[in-house]
Amino acid sequence: MARFVIVPQWQGSSSSRAMQLVDGATAIAGDLPRSACTLVEVPAEAGESLETNVRRLSTLRRVRELVQDAVAGVDGPAIVIGGDCGVSVGAVAAVAAANPAGDVAVVWLDAHADLNTPETSPSGAFTGMVLRAILGEGVDDMTLPVGAITPDRVVLAGTRDLDAAEEEYIAEAGIRMLGVDSLADPESIVSAVAETGASRVFLHIDLDVLDPAAVAGLAFPVPFGARPVDLVATIKALRARFPLAGAAITEFSPSSADGAVEDLGTILRIVGALV
Repeated sequence: MARFVIVPQWQGSSSSRAMQLVDGATAIAGDLPRSACTLVEVPAEAGESLETNVRRLSTLRRVRELVQDAVAGVDGPAIVIGGDCGVSVGAVAAVAAANPAGDVAVVWLDAHADLNTPETSPSGAFTGMVLRAILGEGVDDMTLPVGAITPDRVVLAGTRDLDAAEEEYIAEAGIRMLGVDSLADPESIVSAVAETGASRVFLHIDLDVLDPAAVAGLAFPVPFGARPVDLVATIKALRARFPLAGAAITEFSPSSADGAVEDLGTILRIVGALV
């Protein structure tokens, strides 16, 4: 049976709808088998920046540790249900610690690259720094060890809203980036992962990789996103080729309970493709 780690974290977001990320994670969890779920108790307080340019850092550090411990305690791959994108740091940290260096590729299915540093971030929100932290750059206790996940093991897919500093880093680091059209051709993403040389894959799925017409509950919708059928097909193609090291589904921010219900069918199809 698949195991789910539920992390209703909102502190990494800069959205005015950040608290609705709690509702989103809770709504998804409500449609999963309770016996298969582990709930991470996210502190209620916003947290302090601790003299850094990362908002709410003190709480984010605590949750990162809790997520890493929860994922490490799961027998087999865990699927983390966020919450904001920051939940993926602890998840990938646990996966990287349990696998030889270079064995895991990270596929970042997201409208945004999340490759800012505290110095380049325009908002100070950790959600825009998550993948860079996974690659070992950022504030203490929020980064993986340098070399645990390297840029040549990362594939960005569906990414279409980049800051200038992120574009520069992608070019310098040589990160593979595929557009939305690639999701209509799953084998192109399978081939990109195969080129990394990794034998296992971690899938980070920010729901804003989808077109806003497909999912309404997005804090940062970006036009011209993927179709759900293409995202599901891509996940299935990756699962057919590579063992799943872990996954995260993040950034479900429904405006109401009724709105959550309307989106859950799509989200549960994504969950189904993972398991």
